Amino acid sequence: MDIQVLEHRLTVCKVKSFDRDLLNTDSFCFTASTGEENSLVCLTEKTPRETIAREDGWRALKLCGQLDFSLIGILARIAELLAEKGISIFALSTYNTDYILIKEDKLSAGAQVLSDNGYNILPGGQV
Repeated sequence: MDIQVLEHRLTVCKVKSFDRDLLNTDSFCFTASTGEENSLVCLTEKTPRETIAREDGWRALKLCGQLDFSLIGILARIAELLAEKGISIFALSTYNTDYILIKEDKLSAGAQVLSDNGYNILPGGQV
């Protein structure tokens, strides 16, 4: 499986509400809303000033290709390999694509673990 390292530096945060201008851009932006919170993952430089909580320093690995919903264990296997090396993740899924967020200081080690286990790490951002 091909995995592309995205070049963007990302922030994971909790916000009171979503900024429509941010949502209407062509940059990386992921939102989730529940009855309890609004979560946002976006480019660090586009993070709203007023957040309830935020964590900077994330980078994304994109699992290339559309994964069929019937496939089992893909994210679990990647998470397991990284966890065995003490690398935590923040997983995001869209209809077409899955992303694994890793703290920037662990990105190189994470990419190496995946490469050592048969994943093809594609250039895109610095590792």
